[in-house]
Amino acid sequence: METFRFKNFGVYSDAKKFRKLVQSYLKKFPPHHSLHDQISRACLSIILNIAEGSAKGSDKEFKRFLGMAIASVNEVVAGFDLACDDALINAVDLQVIEDAAGNVARQIGGFIRRLAFDVKSQKLRVKS
Repeated sequence: METFRFKNFGVYSDAKKFRKLVQSYLKKFPPHHSLHDQISRACLSIILNIAEGSAKGSDKEFKRFLGMAIASVNEVVAGFDLACDDALINAVDLQVIEDAAGNVARQIGGFIRRLAFDVKSQKLRVKS
């Protein structure tokens, strides 16, 4: 299996771009705000679960990590929804974040659907 193959996945690259977008909005939060830390960690979890899951030897395990990545996307959106309720960001900002998050979540979901398990070799492969 290729070392660090996650770096070749478009969804990994887009998750990193999403993190940059999230960071730009987190700068609007007051110092030490509880949502700042939680959203930041959830956003990191998206990227890190994609990377960690790619090193697993089965579709079942990789899918589990990709599922956790989608859950983290939802956590980021929920955090920003609360931030909007608290007037830390506005509704326009929230929509930008939701649109970008939806893009990442759809890509992860598509990746899950494309995965196939080669039972004979017990190796992970991705359908073309």
